[in-house]
Amino acid sequence: MKTIAYVLVLMFALIGRGIAGETAFRDVKLASAKGTLTKASLDFSDQSKAVIVRGADGQVVTIPYDQLDNFSYEYTKKHRIEQGVALGLFSPGAGIIVALTKSKGHWLDINFHDQNVAKTVVLRLDKRDYQKVCDAAKAHTGKEVAILGRTTTKLIKGKIKN
Repeated sequence: MKTIAYVLVLMFALIGRGIAGETAFRDVKLASAKGTLTKASLDFSDQSKAVIVRGADGQVVTIPYDQLDNFSYEYTKKHRIEQGVALGLFSPGAGIIVALTKSKGHWLDINFHDQNVAKTVVLRLDKRDYQKVCDAAKAHTGKEVAILGRTTTKLIKGKIKN
């Protein structure tokens, strides 16, 4: 009986330690002020108490948890007309089907302040990870992620500030 209790305590301790350590997401894209996207990674580090965004181009943004103002999640939807036309050149039937479907983009805004200057980092999240990213943001920083719902890509590009 004591062995089972010991194993359960050890298991819960390891699970708790995994939640409160490092959480990393590799399928993230960092949006620039010009509206371009760069491959990036997003790390929630409880050891350094910071959100760390590393762009493939060498850009690193480190945001201490105490400088975070809020997180917000949005998504965009658009028809795949351009992809459908391109595919239609090779296979008209498949091109029509693709043109009638929609793609969905998932966006996370990280609003923070640096020496009383408000800043925002905008990330495009992978469709398989966006919910996990929102959950990790709450678990590591204690800040709720505001779910803003659907927006347009024009609004996303218009509010990127670095």
